[in-house]
Amino acid sequence: MTERTHVENPKGWIDSLKDRVNSTLQRRLRTAAIRFLNPAPLMWDFEHPPLNAELAQRYEIKWMLPSQCADELANGSADIGLVPIAALATTPGLRILPGCTIASKGKVRSLLLVRRANQPLAKLSSVAADIASRTTIAYSRILFHKWGNPNVPFIPMPADLDAMLDRADAAILIGDPALMALEERANRFERTSEELVYHDLAEEWKMLTGLPFISAVWAAGIACSFPLEGAVGNDFILSRDHGLQNIDALVAQWSRQLPLSEGTIRSYLTTNIHYVLDAECIEGMRGFFRMAAETGVLPEYEPPASALMV
Repeated sequence: MTERTHVENPKGWIDSLKDRVNSTLQRRLRTAAIRFLNPAPLMWDFEHPPLNAELAQRYEIKWMLPSQCADELANGSADIGLVPIAALATTPGLRILPGCTIASKGKVRSLLLVRRANQPLAKLSSVAADIASRTTIAYSRILFHKWGNPNVPFIPMPADLDAMLDRADAAILIGDPALMALEERANRFERTSEELVYHDLAEEWKMLTGLPFISAVWAAGIACSFPLEGAVGNDFILSRDHGLQNIDALVAQWSRQLPLSEGTIRSYLTTNIHYVLDAECIEGMRGFFRMAAETGVLPEYEPPASALMV
C-alpha cells in the first residue's frame, strides 16, 4: 500500500518528506559530543564567540563518553554524534557527515596498550579495556590477531591503570587518561618499581598495516533526515577550521583543565591528531573495516564515497 501511494501521489509523498525534514530542522539538533582534549578543535564554534550564540539556537550539545555517543544515535536520543567508527558497522542507518574526523597518521599518544615488560604480547592472558571506547577495542582485537594472540579476553573497566593492571595482564587506555598515564610514567615506576611497556596503538597500527588510525567521525543518527551537505555539514567543517586557527587559545584553556604542559598539549593537537577526513583517512577506514570483517571483529561495512569532502 505504501509503494502504491508513492506512485499514485508522488507530490504528496514528497511534501510529507519535506515536512519531516523541516520538522527536524525547526528544532535544535541534539548533538552528542565528547569532553576530551582531542575533539576540542572540532567544537570551537560551538563553545566560543562569535558563533556560539547562533549555533546554540540550532544545536543542543550533550557531553558524554565516545561509546555513549553511539548509543545515543542508535536509540534516537541524539541527532548527530561524534561516534567511534566501529559504530558505523554495528548501527544500521548512521550517515557520515563529510569533512571531519579524529585520526592519527603516526604516533597519537592518547591510545595506549600498557603491559608488564615480562609478559610478551603473544602470551597475555587478559586485557583490561577502557569502557570509554569501542573503536580502539576493535583495532586492538585486529592487532592481537597479528600478534598471534587472537583469543585473549578483554575485560571492560573504567580507566584506572593501577586497578586495570591489578585485574589483568595489560590495559588499554584512551583519551585524556592515556595522555596522563604517559605523563605519570616515571612517577609510577618510582612508586611501584614495576617495569611496563607502553604501546602507542596508532603507531603499532601504522607499522603493521601502513594505514592511518581513524578513531571517530561526526555521524547523523536514525532520528535525522536532513541533508548532510549544506548548512549543517558546513557548521561542523567551519568549526573545525576555526578551531585549528585558534590552537593557542585551546592550549591555554586545556592546560588549566589537565595536568599537562602547554608544550604537550600543543604537540598533541598539532602533530598527533589529524582532523580532516581526507582521501587517506577514507582509505584507512576501508582497510580497518576490511580487516575487522576478515577477523570477525565487526560486520562488513563500506564507507560511502560521499564522506570525502574536506
